[in-house]
Amino acid sequence: MRIDGQPFRTIWPGREPGVTQIIDQRHLPHRLVIEDLVTVGDFARAISEMHVRGAGLIGATAGYAMNAAAQAARDSGWREQLATAAATLLATRPTARNLAWALERQRTATAKAASLSAAREVTAKVAREIADEDADFCRRIGEHGLELIRRLSQAKGGEPVNILTHCNAGWLAFVDYGSATAPIYAAHQAGIPVHVWVDETRPWLQGSRLTAWELGQEGVAHTLIPDNTGGHLMQHGLVDLVIVGADRVAASGDAANKIGTYLKALAAQDNGVPFYVALPCSTFDWDIEDGLREIPIERRSEEEIKWITGLSRSGGLDSVLIAPPSTPGANYGFDVTPARLITGLITERGLTPARREEILKLYPEQRADNRPQKTTTQQKR
Repeated sequence: MRIDGQPFRTIWPGREPGVTQIIDQRHLPHRLVIEDLVTVGDFARAISEMHVRGAGLIGATAGYAMNAAAQAARDSGWREQLATAAATLLATRPTARNLAWALERQRTATAKAASLSAAREVTAKVAREIADEDADFCRRIGEHGLELIRRLSQAKGGEPVNILTHCNAGWLAFVDYGSATAPIYAAHQAGIPVHVWVDETRPWLQGSRLTAWELGQEGVAHTLIPDNTGGHLMQHGLVDLVIVGADRVAASGDAANKIGTYLKALAAQDNGVPFYVALPCSTFDWDIEDGLREIPIERRSEEEIKWITGLSRSGGLDSVLIAPPSTPGANYGFDVTPARLITGLITERGLTPARREEILKLYPEQRADNRPQKTTTQQKR
């Protein structure tokens, strides 16, 4: 996607050896800050402190982090050093499935490496593959979701299709294109009029800071709304379609996404509005059946809901306290939307109802009799 007309990804190898570069998303939309990541500690902080965020980008960042770990490892005990790095990274964001998926993909690759030199080479290769695959899968999600929007446009006689999204499942949450936004960008590029209702998404305001900025960069019509407005819009026929992303989706179709998604799904069902979840296959957790009980929900610092940062009138980025200092806060990062409330899933392989047997028709290799035996590490996860 583009920033001021220039193509960008969210993560890429730097020109200097051993450096990976990212867009530090904490400064958007007011400043574009490019950050260099070198050590495993740099990568871990970038993930845990939200320099990078979003399912696909967290996975891609973990892929590059394992290459950084290999580059820094010593010949003696290098396998143990990589395992320690993986454990450090895994602890940063417990809900995002792509994180564990990328680490396991690197672990599988390095298990076949006969030497540290070979491990360095293969982790670099796998990191690039993860990033390129993430971008390609999101592009394909856009192609499949485009048909949904096209049909709605035809039914409306060419009037703009009003789409509600929550949080940021755009290209900033992935390597490129995004999941929930990919069909929107595809429709816009196809000349189909679309308008996006953008939830602000407290407490990190990913909608107002990131999704609105993305859509503006691409020239997509959009309107920022408070988080609690979606139900009202649906009651008055102002939403044709809801598309959200996901951080982990159970084999049953239950989907964990940014806190507040479940409420949008309830409102959509009550008003007969189609509710879709867009995700690449790396976000599925095939070992979980009951998402509500089994998907770990990250609980973050209460400071995030008590303080807010923005651009001051003097042009500086300032943080202000918006609650009494002594008031305790509960900051759950995600909620789980049951499959029964989801109209369908939009994946890189096509659309499917959010039901195990239907999902497995798209991913037959994930049927129990087709899957490889779990390793000891996977069993402990």
